[in-house]
Amino acid sequence: MGSKRPVLTPQFEHDLLRDPRLGYESPNTSEFVRCIEHGSPTPLERWHCHDECELQLIVGARGRAFVGDYFGHFEPGHLVLTGPRLPHNWISTDLPPNGLEVRSLVIQFREEPLREGMRAIKELEEARPLLERARRGIEFFGLSESVRDRFYRIKRTHGLQRFAEFADLLCLLQNSRDYRLLSSDSTVVVSPINALSTINEIIEYVNENYGESLSLSDVAVRVNMSEDTVSRYFKKATDSTFTTFVNRVRVHKACELLMHSERQISGICYEVGFNNMANFNRRFREIKGTTPSEFRRQSMDRLGREISPGAQVRDASR
Repeated sequence: MGSKRPVLTPQFEHDLLRDPRLGYESPNTSEFVRCIEHGSPTPLERWHCHDECELQLIVGARGRAFVGDYFGHFEPGHLVLTGPRLPHNWISTDLPPNGLEVRSLVIQFREEPLREGMRAIKELEEARPLLERARRGIEFFGLSESVRDRFYRIKRTHGLQRFAEFADLLCLLQNSRDYRLLSSDSTVVVSPINALSTINEIIEYVNENYGESLSLSDVAVRVNMSEDTVSRYFKKATDSTFTTFVNRVRVHKACELLMHSERQISGICYEVGFNNMANFNRRFREIKGTTPSEFRRQSMDRLGREISPGAQVRDASR
């Protein structure tokens, strides 16, 4: 019999998997903010996602980090906030023979109650930009010691005091300006919402029709504006030209297919709207810094195990 095919899609984590023996708090401790302190190796090291936002601080080990379509290296002090259902995995590569008792300090919290609270508590609105950025995954720099202290303060407390400590942590993250966004996201816009109705219509149209031929002139007709006006508004709202934005959307969709399917790369190229392989490879490298074939090869590491040669897909870009 042939080797079993790897599961390419992320595992969805739910409460039944949150066993205190893996480092989770008792389910009765808190329904809103959870603290997890786990070592490595652990069953928690797998390609997965969940409904909660998650702040992960690495305190031991080095290895490879996978967040959405981003992959890179981590070491102690690595601090990342991921948004709801953003797939992720941290795989240790330099563990001592007996493993590590504590590798990660993790805080999970539900986004929905915070957003509901914003309607009644104006101060919570300050956290909105942070939650929006977290949908792409945020890596913070220079905050590891402060976050470590706050983790244990949150873990020691309960009820309103726990929420107060958690709010202090949110303020720290929201006020940080030393960070980078990790994963692609074709819908991130930073301008005020009341100035974006037309731009949002264009963004929605591109996301629904990225596989078709898209031109600025067609979009301008669709929103009843001149090409110059659309171009100017679009640049101001997204810090991107229309053509660059379309390429980003198409590459983002290609990344999803490369990670979560075994379709041939040539087929993916045309499916996401590129009309030839040379242009696809060029745009992909510009945006992701690597080729589609190398991206697929490296992304398989997020599964945490070797992939048999039979599971690889022929690469038409070679």
